[in-house]
Amino acid sequence: MTELVIQDLLIILAAGLVASLVCRQLRISVLMGYLIAGALLGGGVSGWVLDQGHQLESFAEAGVFLLLFSIGLEFSLDDLRRLGRNLFIGGAVQMLLVAVPVGGLLIWQDVAWQPSVLIAAALAFSSTVLVFKALSEWGQSQKPHGQRAIGILLFQDAALVPLLLLVPLLTGTDETIGVRDYLRLAVVSVVFLFAVIAARHLLGVWLIPRLARYRSPELIILFTIVSLGGVTSAAHAVGLPPAVGAFAAGLIFNGNRWTRQIDALVLPFRETFAAVFFVGLGLILDPRLLWQDPLGMGGTLVCLIVLKAAAATVALKLTGLSFRHAMGMGLGLAHVGEFAFVLMLLGVETSVIREEDYARVVALAVGSLVLTPALMKLGLRLIRESVADESDDKDWMDLSVQSNRACVIGAGPIGRQVASQWEISGKDVCVVDLSPINLHGFAQEGFRTVAGDAADPETLRLADVPTCLVVAVCVPDDLVSIQVVRASRKLNPRGNIIVRCRYQMSIPKLKKAGADRVVSEEAEASVALTRILSER
Repeated sequence: MTELVIQDLLIILAAGLVASLVCRQLRISVLMGYLIAGALLGGGVSGWVLDQGHQLESFAEAGVFLLLFSIGLEFSLDDLRRLGRNLFIGGAVQMLLVAVPVGGLLIWQDVAWQPSVLIAAALAFSSTVLVFKALSEWGQSQKPHGQRAIGILLFQDAALVPLLLLVPLLTGTDETIGVRDYLRLAVVSVVFLFAVIAARHLLGVWLIPRLARYRSPELIILFTIVSLGGVTSAAHAVGLPPAVGAFAAGLIFNGNRWTRQIDALVLPFRETFAAVFFVGLGLILDPRLLWQDPLGMGGTLVCLIVLKAAAATVALKLTGLSFRHAMGMGLGLAHVGEFAFVLMLLGVETSVIREEDYARVVALAVGSLVLTPALMKLGLRLIRESVADESDDKDWMDLSVQSNRACVIGAGPIGRQVASQWEISGKDVCVVDLSPINLHGFAQEGFRTVAGDAADPETLRLADVPTCLVVAVCVPDDLVSIQVVRASRKLNPRGNIIVRCRYQMSIPKLKKAGADRVVSEEAEASVALTRILSER
């Protein structure tokens, strides 16, 4: 059994690697590639990895813990307090506007009320992991629409706790669960929250300063893993979902001198488990349902996406966003999240949900996740167009008074120096790089970041290059610099483009492509060498 699990895990990782390479080559979302790769590996197509007793769900759930831990590192308790109204009002409205119509429709179609309630609750969830990862890579997580969307998602994560306790009530076989159990859950949750706050204070003020004296990366890794496992186990022991414990562990480590080190050390594992997580979700899908009833499943999927987009739009509008911003971000939330699988699987195990209903909901959920990257890009395009419409009547020459946006392309040592100097001078800096790992340190320091090919106009638009006053191109390849300058100049005809190139012979080509100023490393080295020789 152990050998089969290891073999399946290796196949999943290999499929994730191939999907990532293909998606990078085609310039499409890696997450979409993971889901499609998982569907191809599953029993519905190739059968290389078979689902026996719903054990494949463990692959999908395994990645949740590190991913939620990383999200907890990004969001401090101060952030949660600041989200306050957006978290509770937006989250509650979004879930109710999805669950009530879905549940009512199922009951109207003569489905028993117990599975109707559970299916409706499951379909109300969106994916915290997918949306947070996409917003971070596209530089939108710190913007108002990104923050409000994340607030709604965090409310959904918290709502999983009472919904999990609701499942035994729906079976009608356990009469011992009642109001007293829900009161106990509320008390346990409050005590757990205060314990997290106390542990965070104890960790930052007393424990970490003492452990830091040893200056040992191995100690940091071991202590982090033990703490993550301990908090997760403690949450499970008191009746809370382990995923809540993983998120709480991230909150505990947030805001101290180890936060950035821990995040950097966890990052490689997080990216690996992200592949396991999304390929695992694809494995659960049975594509045969889609081609056996394409019109029925396709029509249901479209209706579900429209309903979820409309519900999220209304919820985001109530948090203070403009209608166009709310609709754009609402499209990004118009999918079914990973916690739906947890609820549905528990429903199957307790006989509340039939196997065929479970398979249909899984097919709809994975289908919506496959479409999510395209929907998010469409939604962000609506947001960008609304910003452009607001500024169409402004004279660009007066933009320096109204905007201080700047973009640094290339996250190397030179790019870091430029970004730091511009930030000190008060500019709103966005850093662009092909590698999300290179951008991680910038994101931790509060910079807006966008991961992608800077020669692609879509990536430049995500970085707000069309409205930037100044753009610095600091990539190490002069041929790539020429492509980036040409694309940037096409989007921003009047902005100031500064380029750091390697060879002096590239200067004429870069200026022809549209650079205003070019600094050659070769020329600087020659000047420095001449200065040193003259001093001798």
